[in-house]
Amino acid sequence: MFECAFLPFLQSQSCESLRDPIDQCTAHTLSACISLCFANQSVDVSYDYEMLPSRKPKFLAQTAAHVSGAAYYYQTSDIHNPPWGEKKMFGVCVHPQLGGWFAIRALLVFRDVQAGAGFQQRDPADCVCTQEERIRLLESFNLRWRDWSYRDIVPAEERYSDQQKQYFITPPGQRRALLRQWGYLTDTQS
Repeated sequence: MFECAFLPFLQSQSCESLRDPIDQCTAHTLSACISLCFANQSVDVSYDYEMLPSRKPKFLAQTAAHVSGAAYYYQTSDIHNPPWGEKKMFGVCVHPQLGGWFAIRALLVFRDVQAGAGFQQRDPADCVCTQEERIRLLESFNLRWRDWSYRDIVPAEERYSDQQKQYFITPPGQRRALLRQWGYLTDTQS
């Protein structure tokens, strides 16, 4: 996504009014894909950055990924006798081929599609099988997320590039300066 969609998006767009370049790239790219691939279907799109008036997310991205069968959402409830007691530990999705090297940017609902009589819901692949691995995953995600180690809980076919990691580890308020340093923004486009 980063090299194939995001960086070309920055090169082709006037970045003067970009509130969040990743969000705008996602909306732009997804809109184009839906128009091209699903032109005759009614598709409702919700983005991971959209909030309800209550300031809660419009949808729970990781729960949606789990329910759709796309990635397994590992939570404290997947651990027998959690070693951290009552401490709040957030859950995280893991994909069998991508590990944790992905993001859930949008939810598409096809309004006119109905499941047939033989439809069977597909469960996500449980690729973090042992209790020890699940504990290590949740601890890495909650306590050491900046070191990226939780993403490698399973061998991944693809990982973020060094440039992509640099972008995402940079605090959001400093990303425009980074894009300027890389030559994607000029001094007049801040």
